[in-house]
Amino acid sequence: MNLSSFQFRIRIVSVLVFVFALILVSKLFFVQVIHKNLYTEKADRQYATPSSNIFDRGSIFFTKKDGSLVAAGTVSSGFKLAIKAKDIVDAEKTYESLAPYMELDHDAFTAKANKVNDPYEEVATHLTKEQVSAIDSMKIPGVSIFKDNWRFYPGGSLASHTLGFLAYKGDDKVGQYGIERYYNDTLSKPKDEAYVNFFAEVFSNIQDQVKDTKKQGDVVTTIEPNTQHTLEAELGGAFEAWHADQAGGIIMNPQTGEVYAIAGFPNFDLNKFGEVKDPSVYRNIMVEDVLEFGSVIKPLVMSSALDTGAVTPETTYFDKGMVTVNKKDIYNFDKKGRGTTTMQTVLDQSLNTGMVFAESKLGHANFRTYMKSYGIGEKTGIDLPNETSGLIKNLESPRDIEYANASFGQGIALTPIEAVRAFSIIANGGNLVTPHLAKQIRYEDGTSEILKYPVSYSGIIKKETTSTMSRMLTHVFESYDGGAHKMEHYSIASKTGTAQVAMDNGKGYYTDRHTHSFFGYFPAYDPQFIVFMFLKNPKEVKYASQTLIPPFINITKFLLNYYNVPPDR
Repeated sequence: MNLSSFQFRIRIVSVLVFVFALILVSKLFFVQVIHKNLYTEKADRQYATPSSNIFDRGSIFFTKKDGSLVAAGTVSSGFKLAIKAKDIVDAEKTYESLAPYMELDHDAFTAKANKVNDPYEEVATHLTKEQVSAIDSMKIPGVSIFKDNWRFYPGGSLASHTLGFLAYKGDDKVGQYGIERYYNDTLSKPKDEAYVNFFAEVFSNIQDQVKDTKKQGDVVTTIEPNTQHTLEAELGGAFEAWHADQAGGIIMNPQTGEVYAIAGFPNFDLNKFGEVKDPSVYRNIMVEDVLEFGSVIKPLVMSSALDTGAVTPETTYFDKGMVTVNKKDIYNFDKKGRGTTTMQTVLDQSLNTGMVFAESKLGHANFRTYMKSYGIGEKTGIDLPNETSGLIKNLESPRDIEYANASFGQGIALTPIEAVRAFSIIANGGNLVTPHLAKQIRYEDGTSEILKYPVSYSGIIKKETTSTMSRMLTHVFESYDGGAHKMEHYSIASKTGTAQVAMDNGKGYYTDRHTHSFFGYFPAYDPQFIVFMFLKNPKEVKYASQTLIPPFINITKFLLNYYNVPPDR
């Protein structure tokens, strides 16, 4: 054997060893990573269920401030118990044998046990291994145990509207509401996918990559669990204390649109969603409902007037406490006049007459253009289902009264998420962000995708205008209750709002129903957070400053401490 022949054989052997090693490593990857759950289930063979019937789904995660992940929606494993009625010898005795190990309704069990022609009736789910081991040892005729997976939400009611839940659509469980629905295609896993031939699986994956087909995986959200819990605790406390019909709130980064917390009340336990009596509770009021928010809209209108040079903070008008437009009288909240008054005082004391003045200087056409540029009347593009858009048709009216009312937030309606995006324009220097909840998709094949969302840097209003407005809104915050809430080392910009609730028939407003709203951002000149909250029809209280400033202060102190925000003054 010459040297060249020997070297050729060595190369052939090396190639074969390399190919074998590659196949072995690939197989181990698919067994230990891709199909880990499948082989875990095979460990429970004595309770096996046909694979096509075993539920599986990608997980949803919250992201803590340090970047670590916390399960928000995951798959739990256990067992279920079923009966074959014709094989049951004594239904009553069978019930007595099973009842000590699970919650079992006697009448429901008896009814199922009497269906002698039915080969399969589930009688209990979500059983532990200890339960089924005890039951299995009794060898009860007609009783079978099967492996079972189900969706589990560790936080219970935490972020319930945002996460959504699963329900049957035909024979399949699909996402209903929230992230579960919006990202259903990503979270869903095709049946029988784990039983494809290894080589076929390898080559089909290659083909999938070429075709760029939809891949399944986990959804990582921007929701920070402790921040979400704090928002729900504070907002829920106000909701209950003032017996409101509804409440909603959001904490967002105004620079990027990342949502750290978002909540609506009444809420519900995701693990017991079937116990909810009124299905309207499932609706996400933050994106599906529109409301008239009243005076929180005033900074948007004032910003427009400042941006065009129609007014400055020092511009004055004479306030008589009321103004007549198209023979309609518009009053300040207390029907009192202040005499010669500046635009700063208009915001400080939330004077409706001053906003009518500012809008008249701005002009109807400019007013309409600016409001539309803030994204009002358009969907935000947030990754939640059923988003609707605000109602601003009054800004197309030829009547002065419609513009006068809109100048202080009456007669135009926004979704809460639409409102907070508009307020963020003032906070972030004039940019239009896209509010969003998902930040990353982690695919089953080990790859991941960082999601990107559009931000318009076109300068909807000038940066100098936003700085002026932030200074004015900081003055507003520090004027509440004679300066009682001023923070020595932090500047906070804010505005409250109180609006009458429109009648259901669309003909006027209830005299005894109001919507309270509030937004604030901080540190005011380079904000990391914007907080928006509202209460619909709180009882036995008049103004938003009474209902929403206390929870806002608590939320602000939490965020400043929890995120170690450096002082800005």
